[in-house]
Amino acid sequence: MSRSAYANRRKDTLTRTTTGPNRPSRRLAPHASHCILQEPTLLSRILSSLDDDKAEDIVTIDLEGRSSLADALVIASGRSARHVASIAEHLARRLKEAGYGTRPVDGTGQGDWALVDAGDVIVHIFRPEVRAYYDLEGMWSVKEPARAAV
Repeated sequence: MSRSAYANRRKDTLTRTTTGPNRPSRRLAPHASHCILQEPTLLSRILSSLDDDKAEDIVTIDLEGRSSLADALVIASGRSARHVASIAEHLARRLKEAGYGTRPVDGTGQGDWALVDAGDVIVHIFRPEVRAYYDLEGMWSVKEPARAAV
């Protein structure tokens, strides 16, 4: 697959159109004001879902050019183990309804840390004390060292 075909396919997975007269319009989360487009992007759908489910301290980390694993990482907190599990389950259901297919969800059984793999965006949902312990924001906010010219 050529590089441009891969880039177009990757862009298409981040931006899906929703059609049909019965499709309700979704409002964007306040955090996603920079993503205002005609059709909601994957990231804006995720942020909107987290906001609708009352997730707290939502942080988006751009991984573009830093990792081949994903384009963005979203970290949020839930108030309790049940809240964490329900946020993750609702997010996976909403992404499936929007046409992104079945998304794998891990960690809902215990509810300390749930992970939703949305393809180009990975979503971590923690209880506040577990989030402070693992400090993913601190790990991903480290700048890459400058490389010497060879």
